Amino acid sequence: MRRLISWIAPEGRYLVAGFVVLAFTVHVFLGLVFSWFFILLVLFVIQFFRDPQRPVGNPDPSLVMSAADGRIVSVTQTEDPYLKRPSIKISVFMNVFNVHSNRIPISGLICNKWYTPGKFLHASLDKSSDNNERCALWLKTNRGVDVVCVQIAGLIARRILCYVDSSQTVEIGQRYGFIRFGSRLDIYLPVESRVLVSLGDKVKAATTALCELPE
Repeated sequence: MRRLISWIAPEGRYLVAGFVVLAFTVHVFLGLVFSWFFILLVLFVIQFFRDPQRPVGNPDPSLVMSAADGRIVSVTQTEDPYLKRPSIKISVFMNVFNVHSNRIPISGLICNKWYTPGKFLHASLDKSSDNNERCALWLKTNRGVDVVCVQIAGLIARRILCYVDSSQTVEIGQRYGFIRFGSRLDIYLPVESRVLVSLGDKVKAATTALCELPE
């Protein structure tokens, strides 16, 4: 039981427990005919809030790892809206079946943190980067390279959780946040970076390298 509990993200444990109690109560008093829906709901919530241990795939300090599980939906050159510089933006879309824990993409210092309230458009759309609720981190790597990592709420996501703050030193693969029920994560990189992923690729947080930073 302890192993099962530890496998579920802290953000979802009370919710899972509540649905388990509800499903059990309905089953006891009304039977399987009425409880099957709640049992399926319990299974869905458990799979959504699963949070397996994730070792870093490659500790090479020049590699930026994915900060989220999901699918690459955008690789474009654009202006970084936070640091006001030309950049490469790589976007990862998380559907409801992906692990939703977010992990630090590269070791360094958090220089700033921005929270912006906004809309809840579908997170697979490019305009969600500018219009949706979001929380951005400005990371300066140990070699002095700037990387911006942005959590973006989705269509039914209503809460972004970020557990780190400015002036904090973080390590690659460190669990730092969570977004509930479908969302997106953008990373802004120097234009000289060598991109290692393509549109449609499936990626895993702390395991898949997105790019190699310039020296």
